[in-house]
Amino acid sequence: MAFRVLMVGRGLRALAARGLFDGDSLVPVGPAEVDFATALVATQRHFPDVLLVDLTGLEALEAIEQVMDGRPVPVLALHPGVLSGQEAFQAVALGALDVIERPATPGPEFWAHVARKLVLLAQVKAVRQTRFGARTPREEPPQAPYPLVAIAASLGGPKAVARVLGKIPRDFPAPIAYCQHISEGFTEGLAHWLTMETELAVKEAEHGMMMVPGAVYIAPSGSHLLVRPEGRLELDSGPPLRGFRPSCDMLLTSAGEAFGPRCIGVILTGMGRDGARGLKEIRERGGRTIAQDEETSAVWGMPREAVLLGAAQEVLPLGRIGPTLLQWVDAC
Repeated sequence: MAFRVLMVGRGLRALAARGLFDGDSLVPVGPAEVDFATALVATQRHFPDVLLVDLTGLEALEAIEQVMDGRPVPVLALHPGVLSGQEAFQAVALGALDVIERPATPGPEFWAHVARKLVLLAQVKAVRQTRFGARTPREEPPQAPYPLVAIAASLGGPKAVARVLGKIPRDFPAPIAYCQHISEGFTEGLAHWLTMETELAVKEAEHGMMMVPGAVYIAPSGSHLLVRPEGRLELDSGPPLRGFRPSCDMLLTSAGEAFGPRCIGVILTGMGRDGARGLKEIRERGGRTIAQDEETSAVWGMPREAVLLGAAQEVLPLGRIGPTLLQWVDAC
């Protein structure tokens, strides 16, 4: 499995490309240049597993603070050595997990060492950081135009989703974004089948498409599906996130960030743990969350991970999920 790395700092990606990505453990994500002011936005948009930040002054420290408060991700900072050691300690205090001194002309051995460190840190759970004393409140997203339901499923998911959607009328006042782990090329057929099984309009999501209430948008195989506050869909063809593309975590996390308390997240039957972190993000941002119970799940893997993580507000049998969505969406 390759881990996604976002590099923050002028010229860092071009410099690191000489040796950082020689193996198959790391892949770069995001634009070639990510400046400190846009580090949080880039982190929210590209879902890295780990950040590599060039520690070149106060703006770099501010970038680390914003990321660790807005979207916690493991951070490795590179200290250029021309600064005092104080910046390194400040970076750690703000949430960076480690700091490595960067030589003026880093060679292959240095980048190999950085690569090993990034692989280790990418597997560490990042914790949201807050500074002591006064700080700028987190900027809240604009008011969402309608509620949103975001559904994640894997093995056994199509049948389960059909049962959930079968309880929902065509005048449902929210769109539904749906990520399903399925073989390449099968999402178009899934959309057609679900259209016959439910009163709702079901379609494959397209980049730039605007969602409308009463419709279901399926993440196409081979692309991550993201939602934005105004209701616009985005497709991301970047590397898999923890082995999956589309990633349930990416959909649910973007839904929580964009729709906040107007978001309802659902994890249905499936193997593995994809989606648990995203469901927790929805709950932490004031949304409501459901995990399918063990008895009615074909495979109680993904829902179980969500329960263990504390991401599920309710653990429900499959037959109660649709009616609960009808009740909750009216209160959003």
